Amino acid sequence: MKAEFPSFAGEMLLADTHTHLYAGAFDADRPALIEAARKQGVGRFYLPNIDVESIGPMLALEEHWPGLCIPMMGLHPCHVLADYRTVLARIEQELARREWVAIGEIGIDLYWDKTYFKEQQEAFQLQVRWANEKKLPVAIHSRQSFAEIIALLDEQPKLTPQGIFHCFTGTLEEARQAIDRGFYLGIGGVVTFKKSGLDAVVEKVPLEHLVLETDAPYLAPTPHRGKRNLPEYVRLVAEKIAEIKGVSLEEVARVTTENAERIFGWEAKSEQ
Repeated sequence: MKAEFPSFAGEMLLADTHTHLYAGAFDADRPALIEAARKQGVGRFYLPNIDVESIGPMLALEEHWPGLCIPMMGLHPCHVLADYRTVLARIEQELARREWVAIGEIGIDLYWDKTYFKEQQEAFQLQVRWANEKKLPVAIHSRQSFAEIIALLDEQPKLTPQGIFHCFTGTLEEARQAIDRGFYLGIGGVVTFKKSGLDAVVEKVPLEHLVLETDAPYLAPTPHRGKRNLPEYVRLVAEKIAEIKGVSLEEVARVTTENAERIFGWEAKSEQ
């Protein structure tokens, strides 16, 4: 039975632009956690795919919570291994099978393992090409690889709509490089960490270039750092951004949700 999706007309609406709600870490209490997040004003959960195995669980969430859980399709760089061409062929099949709001989570990760760096580059560029062909945005994973990704984007630009640098934790100069290329910055729990330095960057970047995210179950914000990140914690991220910028929580929610809907085209797609 599908869950009923409530109307948020006239109410504060928060959008989590990057969450792995289909992960096994939520299997025991997912419905309760989603309901708790809804009570905090969270009305959009954008789900990035990571590999072939995540497709089924992700689509099951969309079926149960239509309009609330909104899936993307892509291959995460940490899952680009020796068989990556076979996996990408399956991703391409899924992209052709139905409509999607974005291609993601794609990118390069040089933190965990550099063994397949060349393959990660090829997978990234191929998926950017697909996104350009389909006029879809991308959700970019750039852990210790921002410069490498910028170089690839300069070689093969991402056309409008560009997308999001997910879990952005870079410098102000890196923020400007992303924004100048048409991308938004996905801000999550790291902005609440005392020594991250991200607060100083967010202070100088207009809200019009930011979106909210949790990356749940990872990177829980303070005061839950080190624990399982929960769907409702996107509100803590919004509250921190409001504090940094000296504006209301409602203003942060309004602008970042408008940004998310502009990127993903949710309203247009939901009415088709």
